[in-house]
Amino acid sequence: MDSKKVLWSGRFKEGATDATLAFTSSLHTDVKLARYDVLGSIAHAKMLSAQGIISQEDGKEIQKGLKEILLQIEDGTLPIQDSLEDIHSNIEFILTDRIKDAGARLHTARSRNDQVVTDVRMFMRDAILDTIEELIGFEKTLLEVSKDNIDVIVPGFTHVQHAQPVTIGHHFMAHFSRIRRDIERFIESYSRVNVCPLGSAALAGTTYDIDREYTSSLLGFQNPCYNSMDGVSDRDFIAEFLFNSSLCAVHLSSICEELVYWSSQEFAFIEMDDAYATGSSIMPQKKNSDVAELTRGRTGAAIGDLVNILTTMKGLPLTYNRDLQEDKDAMFSSYTRLTSCIKMCSAMIATLSFNKERMLSAASEGFMNATDLADYLVVKGMPFRKAHEVVGGAVRYCIDENKKLEDLTLKELQSFSDLIKEDVFDILPLEKCVNRRKSFGGTSPEIIPVQLDNGHSAVDRQNAFLIGERNIIEQAFDALEK
Repeated sequence: MDSKKVLWSGRFKEGATDATLAFTSSLHTDVKLARYDVLGSIAHAKMLSAQGIISQEDGKEIQKGLKEILLQIEDGTLPIQDSLEDIHSNIEFILTDRIKDAGARLHTARSRNDQVVTDVRMFMRDAILDTIEELIGFEKTLLEVSKDNIDVIVPGFTHVQHAQPVTIGHHFMAHFSRIRRDIERFIESYSRVNVCPLGSAALAGTTYDIDREYTSSLLGFQNPCYNSMDGVSDRDFIAEFLFNSSLCAVHLSSICEELVYWSSQEFAFIEMDDAYATGSSIMPQKKNSDVAELTRGRTGAAIGDLVNILTTMKGLPLTYNRDLQEDKDAMFSSYTRLTSCIKMCSAMIATLSFNKERMLSAASEGFMNATDLADYLVVKGMPFRKAHEVVGGAVRYCIDENKKLEDLTLKELQSFSDLIKEDVFDILPLEKCVNRRKSFGGTSPEIIPVQLDNGHSAVDRQNAFLIGERNIIEQAFDALEK
């Protein structure tokens, strides 16, 4: 390997070994940043020529050469050399080979330290917006399923035990609330990503009269970073993205865990569409919920990516250290994994078949109307703790007699409290239990439309943010590519 095929060879008498160069190479990973690297370089060249740091002629020649490289990146014909340590070196060597001295002036007033992290931030903006777009699609699926099943009764669980009856509409709106918070976290973190480090140079800024605000605006960033040392070393934004992604993956895992159980013969609440299930190589009767199981399983890798970056960052002094080269694998893998899981979960849930009769039958077991009987006694004047004890005795009696609360006669019920009257039978049916829960955020079909309306409003706001930020980036990049 030619020892001169590195950007730093002048300092060394002898070149690094092939093993060293292979060990330190990041090309297999950062090749994904090629387009962002060229766009960042075009913006840097425009700024350098606008400031008179390089000539207008060199600035135009650099931009022309970079745009030709960009076309090759887009059509997959860029001649990348594995012997070069990263995509940034490849692009600079190709440019310099083609336009000679003009290309060699591009790296004026910048370092790979600020160059690379600028590329990463540009990628991260797109990754966040892509993730938000997929999550909005998932929200729409959850809203649709909730609306279509607004009065379908299903057992609600605590401690994986029957607790109180709820509706499918209410249950899936609970999952919607989780996904809504995930989107809010991604949106909130976006402003901390949308900061331009270019011009921080190696760590201390530069002696050249650069215009960092201009470079930042050319790339569609909100503003340049305020401290050059922080600019080249900050990877908080990656850690935050990985946290947001891992928590979102945990939420997907939770819903998938339920769907796996609900699709079992023991529950039989749902059936997966054939398109999102698989069979067994040996048992002909099997229909396995593999999409849900794999989503659940891949959550471990999402959490691992977060631990990876936090462990890499935990002992680093300011400013740049080569450890930070390892930030990209976790970032790329988490983004790709999460967006595919969101897409598949949304499609899987949109096509679920609900066994309404089975869910209602299951909800009728486990004395899920016990709290309603206790509340009834409270309304009649009994303190809640006393009512709790009385109803507990009634439940124990039902267990011994193999009966349900709603099957007891008035005489049997009155043996536990003389406050119980004929009107008790108006509150014990499951439908009554559900319909009476009209408190804000409750499960009553009369209240859920408020949640649905609120959810649609949230989706509209999220879409407005997504469209607005995408337009800013697209306009900035279109201007650079012209």
